[in-house]
Amino acid sequence: MTVNADQIALWDGPAGERRARQPRRSDEQVRLHNERLRAAAAVGHRERVLDVGCGTGQSTRDAARAAAAGSALGVDLSARMLDQARRLSTEEGLGNVTFEQADAQVHRFPPERFDVAISRFGAMFFDGPVAAFANIGRALRPAARLAAMVWQTRELNEWAVAFRQALAGDPVLPALPATGHAFALGDPGHVRGILDAAGFTAVSLTDVNEPLYCGENVEAAAELVCSLPTMIDILAPLDAAETARAMDRLRTTLSAHDTGEGVWFGSRAWIITARRD
Repeated sequence: MTVNADQIALWDGPAGERRARQPRRSDEQVRLHNERLRAAAAVGHRERVLDVGCGTGQSTRDAARAAAAGSALGVDLSARMLDQARRLSTEEGLGNVTFEQADAQVHRFPPERFDVAISRFGAMFFDGPVAAFANIGRALRPAARLAAMVWQTRELNEWAVAFRQALAGDPVLPALPATGHAFALGDPGHVRGILDAAGFTAVSLTDVNEPLYCGENVEAAAELVCSLPTMIDILAPLDAAETARAMDRLRTTLSAHDTGEGVWFGSRAWIITARRD
């Protein structure tokens, strides 16, 4: 299980480019979720933190501030987003945070190095989740903590259903593969089985029912939607007329969720907590 060219293209493609270009705006979309994860992780003053799938590094920087006498390492597949993470860390004067381009599924982390591993919507895409979490577990000291936020099932996430149906013009949702997508850790029993097999104990899932912020207005939200990898796949084969119709449907859907204080959609996530055995 190694990083291939298609995986790099996914994270350094249009979605990664957008997140890297406007990291503050991207972080704002999941601000409410980020606050919940930060509370669950409860990073201590001297702890060493591993952030898996860190993107442009907001969760890593938050961890570094909490671990002022410790450190935080963020890893991600996207070189583009890591460049922005480093820039933002420098701007914020954080000296105890580092970033590394790495595939957390197979990367050789220093053994028993970290006190806590965190992940904000970065742990769902593993091709082999048991092996991936076992690899992360080897980087944790005995009894260290895991705190990860993941999406619940697609059908419970209004944004995912609405975006796809609008662009595809089809109410039928296609079947999802077993692994490698945003909702792959949506089933609690499946998650417990993975973490048990990976050597974690005290596995717990906490429901997070917070709205997802999609932009200040319909056009900003449309830009966001059209940068998502799964939505790019829907739009890619369409001709100009079909694309125009798809975008009209999308704007109609987004307009129905424009509150005057931004475009918001319902979302459901889990905070997964566990301990290394």
